[in-house]
Amino acid sequence: MIFIDILEPFQELIGDAVLHRAAELALCADPDAEPKSLTLRITDEGEIKSLNRQFRGLDQPTDVLSFPADFQDPDLESRYVGDVVICYPQAASQAEKRGHALEEELQLLVVHGILHLLGYDHATQEEKDQMWEIQGRILKDLGVEIEVGEE
Repeated sequence: MIFIDILEPFQELIGDAVLHRAAELALCADPDAEPKSLTLRITDEGEIKSLNRQFRGLDQPTDVLSFPADFQDPDLESRYVGDVVICYPQAASQAEKRGHALEEELQLLVVHGILHLLGYDHATQEEKDQMWEIQGRILKDLGVEIEVGEE
């Protein structure tokens, strides 16, 4: 089950169907076929800055944060993998700067955040190469043709 929570000012600006599809495809990157659940939140700079400060010690907004979890949810009959929080204004700014659609940037951030929930990282070049390859493949499947670069 994919729970999508979009902060009020952004609800009319992005449909949750596109976010849901990106999340579904990203979850398929986990070789474990067990059903999975997660929460995806689209928020503002104030909330993400507060979360970034609290959990990463960085007093600044960011584009996406992932909060991994790993427990069996008996109510959902699935493994809850965690939460992804995306800052809508940061995504909009990045999309404009990179010259592609906001919807594409949001899909990139959904995929990127979920890959972190599934244990992928980009701390080393080897990890980065693997994560970027998977991320690029998922984006291609979504029809998103943007260059996957430094997030």
